[in-house]
Amino acid sequence: MSAQKRTTSGVLGGFLAFVGMSVAAGVLVTAAVTPAIAVSGMAATSGINMFENLPSYLEIDELAQKTNVYATNSDGTPKLLASFFDQDREEVTWENISQFAKDAAVAGEDPRFYEHGGIDVQGTARAMLTTYVLKGNTQGGSSITQQYVKNVLVQKAELEAKTEEEKEAAYAEATDPTPDRKLKEMRLAIGLEKKYSKDDILKGYLNIAGYGGRVYGIQTAAQYYFGGVSAKDLKLEQAAALLAIVNNPEKFRLDRPDSETNGANTEVDGKVVPYAATKERRDYILDSMLKYKKITQEQHDAAIKAPIAPVITEPSTGCSTAKDAAFFCDYVYWTILNNEAFGKTQDERKKLLSQGGLDVYTTLDVDLQYAAADAMFRFVPQSDPNIDVGATAVSVQPGTGRVLAMSQNKSFSNDADELAKGNNYTAVNYNTDLDYGGSSGFQPGSTYKIFTLAEWIKEGHSLNEYVNAYKRSDWGTFNDSCDGPQSYGGGFAPNNDEGGNGGSWSALFNTVNSENTGFVAMAKQLDLCGIRKTAESFGVHRANNDPLQQGASSILGTNEIAPVTMAEAFAGVAANGVVCKPIVIDKIVKQDGTELTPPSAECAQSVDPKVTAAMAYAMQRVMSQGTGSTSNGRTDPQVPMIGKTGTTDNNEATWMSGASTKVATTVGVFNVTGHVNLRDTYFNGTQAAVIRHQIWPAIMSAANAKYGGDGFPDADPSSLKTVYATVPDVRGKSIQEAQQLIEAAGFGFADGGAQDSELPAGQVSGTDPSGDAPRGSLVTAYTSNGAMVLMPNVVGLSEGDAKNQLKGQFSVKTTEVEVTDPGKVGIVQSSDPGAGAGVKPGSQVTISIGKLKADKPDKPGKG
Repeated sequence: MSAQKRTTSGVLGGFLAFVGMSVAAGVLVTAAVTPAIAVSGMAATSGINMFENLPSYLEIDELAQKTNVYATNSDGTPKLLASFFDQDREEVTWENISQFAKDAAVAGEDPRFYEHGGIDVQGTARAMLTTYVLKGNTQGGSSITQQYVKNVLVQKAELEAKTEEEKEAAYAEATDPTPDRKLKEMRLAIGLEKKYSKDDILKGYLNIAGYGGRVYGIQTAAQYYFGGVSAKDLKLEQAAALLAIVNNPEKFRLDRPDSETNGANTEVDGKVVPYAATKERRDYILDSMLKYKKITQEQHDAAIKAPIAPVITEPSTGCSTAKDAAFFCDYVYWTILNNEAFGKTQDERKKLLSQGGLDVYTTLDVDLQYAAADAMFRFVPQSDPNIDVGATAVSVQPGTGRVLAMSQNKSFSNDADELAKGNNYTAVNYNTDLDYGGSSGFQPGSTYKIFTLAEWIKEGHSLNEYVNAYKRSDWGTFNDSCDGPQSYGGGFAPNNDEGGNGGSWSALFNTVNSENTGFVAMAKQLDLCGIRKTAESFGVHRANNDPLQQGASSILGTNEIAPVTMAEAFAGVAANGVVCKPIVIDKIVKQDGTELTPPSAECAQSVDPKVTAAMAYAMQRVMSQGTGSTSNGRTDPQVPMIGKTGTTDNNEATWMSGASTKVATTVGVFNVTGHVNLRDTYFNGTQAAVIRHQIWPAIMSAANAKYGGDGFPDADPSSLKTVYATVPDVRGKSIQEAQQLIEAAGFGFADGGAQDSELPAGQVSGTDPSGDAPRGSLVTAYTSNGAMVLMPNVVGLSEGDAKNQLKGQFSVKTTEVEVTDPGKVGIVQSSDPGAGAGVKPGSQVTISIGKLKADKPDKPGKG
């Protein structure tokens, strides 16, 4: 509304407000310009009593500053991964602010700053007259101290707000241009001047002021608008331009070249002037600096000629700026959000991240992360028209739980527009649990078998102990001490990858070759609940925090587990049973230099070292001669390594997990959604199912080169012993009875078919082996075909009687044998075969007949 159209009552109201404000201002100005009198009480008047209840003390809290997340380079220097902030601010000391910026602030905003006691009388009077009497645009007229007070009050109000609506309301209240608020601001400014030096106030003002958008503070503004330059290195024209922004942050900001309010496309002398409005304000500040002799004429003229030329350097906002390490960064973010040490509620923790100014130093190994990301993107596409492909790699340090690398085949983004572009982008971290920004997990396949192996050793079994690993349609009843005996009928009949009907195999053989039926046979002799508890002792849990399933199929890897959890478990084996929770933060430093305690890995001796030594013995052989040999052979340099492969049903996910004593790594390639067989899928001519054996050795080659690796402990002899048992004598039994007796004794059973025997046809004629044999080894039982008869006992009969008895059944051959007893002459002394032996009818038998031994003459004596 124009001044000519104002009503009489409006003019009168404005005038009265001006008078009231003038009285109050006069009192406060008196206190400001004559602090000694005010403090001593000599200037006390009835006017001062009007304001004695106004607050005069303002607590200056720590500024809201961005949180920075760092990795550490090999040379020990920090590498910024990302920042989190509501206000992008980095507070700096007085010495680290350019003198040009300090002088520009005073000359442009408050030339009498170093003379008044907190209030610029002339500016205040002018502002009140314009605002309250003439009703023109609201005028500032505020000193730098007053502006600093207002900014502090705004920040306090915003920091206390819990929602965006509360924050907006708090800002509106703190900036409401009413006489009451102005009086309070003036009184606080006077109090502030009594407590702090002018330089401290100016430094605080430059650090708290807004410079457009979410840019706050002179340091961040300098870095953002001018290519990363520090506040202490600002040139004159740069400093003046930044202080121009402070006057109207949204209008004068320098990252919107098309802003009409900032004079876009304005021409001067036929040339377009970038950021014309900001330049006009900048030049005003330069003129003022010259007027108050802060710069020379030459400096002024050169700066005036300089164009506004911002070089925008985007701040590291959120984890997307961490690029290849973005998913690791997101894990750090969720680690803080989920830990009550950083606030009672998640909202409080978010506020700490975005306003607390923390320096978070992470566990990330830059070299290993590079190797992981490089291998990931060399071998796995971000997307493919035929499969929703996912791939992960995560490395953990045994004995500490420190996550050294984390990568996946996607670009991280929380931006809805980017996510809509396709499945190249995702905000889901496939490596982590659901409540840490992850998925619901993935079936780890046969890598999960190591927990059955651990329980096998834990329960006193040997790696060289055999089990009946023949394929069958009904595995019978499994022991489960938690839920009771479990039977699965014909619905559980796993196959082995190589096909066939299985065999009688040792636990070592089962591990080296990843035999499904072998591990089911091992589980048959164990407790399903015990296997589940052993997995939990290695830190294993489902990614969605549901309880681990413990049915017979679960031992083959059907629980959905986060890859970082599997890496943690393998690290536990490599650390001799010391199991640590994965951690991603080494140190957190607050603004004041003190430290917050990061989450603990809670390392503990959770598994008997004798158990992990035996596991390592078997898993080293997986790498040297078993399913992990491809990865092992491609790793250079070589150090002792353990490992285990895994493939899920229909080859929908393939895994390689393993470790040296220094680094454990899990790599997976899988279907994120859908059901595509990886053995039928190729990327750049390489079968998708074998890509794990390209990524894993690339990462572990870098790990071995940097960290090396020690030998694993020798397995305890008890875990390598061969246990013997007596094979039951089943001759004369039916084949069914023989099988029951042999399997009940702990042996594998095989039907060897019929063989020649004197026993009735169909009866078991013998076993191989018989007597003592390794427990669990294969015993083959043979049945009689009834084709043989028993050799009768003819020893002691006369030759004639013996031939008569054998006549018609066998062909008889006789031989003589010397005897000394005349009574044995002509008598059968032995037979071949012997009495009771099975002999085919018509075959030849030999009988030996006694013949008197002739006396030999004496030898002649010597003469």
